[in-house]
Amino acid sequence: MKIDLSDFNDIDFENIGGWPIKVKAVFAVFLAVCVIAGGYFVFMSDALDRLNREEKTEQQLRTDFKTKYQMAANLKLYREQLQEMEVQFAQLLKMLPSQNEMPGLLDDLTFVATDAGLKMESLNWEAEIDREFYQEFPINMSVVGDYHQLGNMVAGVAKLPRIVSLHDFTIAKQNDGLLKMDIQAKTYRFKEGEELPPQKGKKDKKGGK
Repeated sequence: MKIDLSDFNDIDFENIGGWPIKVKAVFAVFLAVCVIAGGYFVFMSDALDRLNREEKTEQQLRTDFKTKYQMAANLKLYREQLQEMEVQFAQLLKMLPSQNEMPGLLDDLTFVATDAGLKMESLNWEAEIDREFYQEFPINMSVVGDYHQLGNMVAGVAKLPRIVSLHDFTIAKQNDGLLKMDIQAKTYRFKEGEELPPQKGKKDKKGGK
């Protein structure tokens, strides 16, 4: 259909019914485009935004579900690992000296040093250090001997039934050719009143069950 632009001259908007057919067709197409465009921006635009948000939410939910499904699938393994960690922690706690055993550690360290052939020059408790859930007890030691004797003493400390760690050592050669080692040993004690983890397989003393 050919459109003559002269048909659009002098059109009367108050008499739309008298417009030429071609003008009416063009106006109808223009009106339809305006309605579609308006409807898109008024209705479709918000709907598409909501759709995009819902798609993102769906993707996030899928990711969360996948993560939680993997955790649920491995829940039994996690529980077994937790129980194993609790047992190991309880065993470590047993290796911490009790209050009554603290003085005996000095005798143990003295025995380890003399058994290695070292001469014990000094062995002194230092002020305890308060940590978050345990107390740290430093012991300053000074021993004299040869290289192998020093090594044997360190190995002997590692074999003690209670946890004792060695720190901050210095070794100096004396005029007689022997070595003097100043070293700090540390032992630890769980704070009184702190809650210990339950030990598996033990009965409740109060309830008898």
